[in-house]
Amino acid sequence: MEQIIYQAVKQLFDQEVSVQLTRPDPKFGDFATNVALQLAKPLGKNPREIAEAIAEELRGHEELGEVSVAGPGFINVTLSDQAVLELLKVRPATNRSGQTVVIETNCPNPFKAMHIGHALNAILADTMANLLAVDGASVHRVSYHGDVGTHVGKSMWAILREIDGDVSKLDAIPADKRNEFMSRMYVEGARAAKESPEVRAEIDELAKQSFVLDDPLYKQVYEICKAWSFDEIDTNVARLGNVPIERRYVESETEVPGKALIKAKTPEVFTKSDGAYIFKGSQYGTFDNVFIGSHGNGLYGAHDMGLIQLKHQDYPNLDLSITVNGEEQAAYFRGVIAASELAIPELKGKLFNYVTGLVKLTTGKMSSRTGEVVTIGWLFDEFKKAIENAGGEPTDDVIAGALRYQFLKVKIGGDVIFDINEAVSLTGNTGSYLQYAHARARGILAKSEQAATFPTELFDEDRLLVRKLSEYTEAVNRATESLEPHHICAYLFELAQEFNRYYEKNQVVGSDKEVHRVGLVAVYADILKAGLTVLGIVAPERL
Repeated sequence: MEQIIYQAVKQLFDQEVSVQLTRPDPKFGDFATNVALQLAKPLGKNPREIAEAIAEELRGHEELGEVSVAGPGFINVTLSDQAVLELLKVRPATNRSGQTVVIETNCPNPFKAMHIGHALNAILADTMANLLAVDGASVHRVSYHGDVGTHVGKSMWAILREIDGDVSKLDAIPADKRNEFMSRMYVEGARAAKESPEVRAEIDELAKQSFVLDDPLYKQVYEICKAWSFDEIDTNVARLGNVPIERRYVESETEVPGKALIKAKTPEVFTKSDGAYIFKGSQYGTFDNVFIGSHGNGLYGAHDMGLIQLKHQDYPNLDLSITVNGEEQAAYFRGVIAASELAIPELKGKLFNYVTGLVKLTTGKMSSRTGEVVTIGWLFDEFKKAIENAGGEPTDDVIAGALRYQFLKVKIGGDVIFDINEAVSLTGNTGSYLQYAHARARGILAKSEQAATFPTELFDEDRLLVRKLSEYTEAVNRATESLEPHHICAYLFELAQEFNRYYEKNQVVGSDKEVHRVGLVAVYADILKAGLTVLGIVAPERL
């Protein structure tokens, strides 16, 4: 369509112009363009006059059913029936074909509970990876976890007190109770650190021990609980519907390469002051940050630079390296990226951090540092209860679909106000609604004895549904361009509503147009499934 209009403009006015199409209200046509308004100034003519000339040139084109001019010079185009049907065959673009992308798709820390905020970042990053793959990129999913530091010290303080030197007490904890145990230990340690300066000092020493592991009892307990944590993380991430990672990075392996690079790039990139290594981030739109402390230990910045190096070594041909983090870390990551691009020039323009909003309960923000969180396990249990109360079968696929959609329908960067009652609702703009819509469509097809064939004609009653079906590729292209899944969510919900309106008025099975309508239902079901698959949501055949 853009090319047809471009050629008309070239033919009439010998002008090079970028043709932008929008989707007007269906009563005005299938597409609209303001190209005449763009041409008014360079041509020195009235835009309405230009629009009329372009419209006349377009009329009679076999792909166009009707062309009209509105307002000061907008051109509305209604496609021919055959052209609308042909749009259903257009595949999404693959603009990132040939690119290699590394993306962190889950990053919860061991030794503490995985909570709803971790779920948001994991689901969003995994869906962004899906979008990158749809756009043609070769995608490598990895994860990164803090296995050293203060949070480890808090948990280890409570665990060591709990077992009182007897490691066998850990063996007595059932596998399905380990996450609950780890969560309770972290909460106890966090509370004690807050209430007692003496305990805080003990925790600081235990945090240091996580870097060296030279105490036999500490090391044994640490390794057992770390393994428990990663088992739980892997289980939870799988339940969320994420594609498995291919490489796990941990913070303990980043200290050496991070510190070495920082020291090698001082004073070129970093400044040394009183034994500390500082990046002047204030010169790059962020804040000055200490990457290596005066005590000689690498801080978060050094570790993240070490991680960037490790990913670059493992994927030397990467074109994009993507992380997804909360807004409270946005300025920090701007500094890390700026420092890394200066220290490793070949990575300039390849490092991106996408910022999510906060996940808030209706009672306020959750805190992972104090343990006041909604855990993944609790969330799955709540969804399970709601689905059972509605008479459904609460499989992990159905639960994950509802949870993923709850996050993905919100534009990246916007806060997710997590109202529990809304989140477990099985009606309205939810993942469960779309899963049911797909199962319903498959059910209609199963009831018909007619084989589904691609529709070859359009009737008046089909027009709105087929137009909405034809917008799928546009929705996916918008989502892949910006890596924003909410575009697909909005489209699928609108599509399901459009189909419901169509089905209420038009009988499929047993009608004199059954063959034709079965074909439309099949296209609808396939598009729903394709869109849900991009979102990482299973499209069930029945519910």
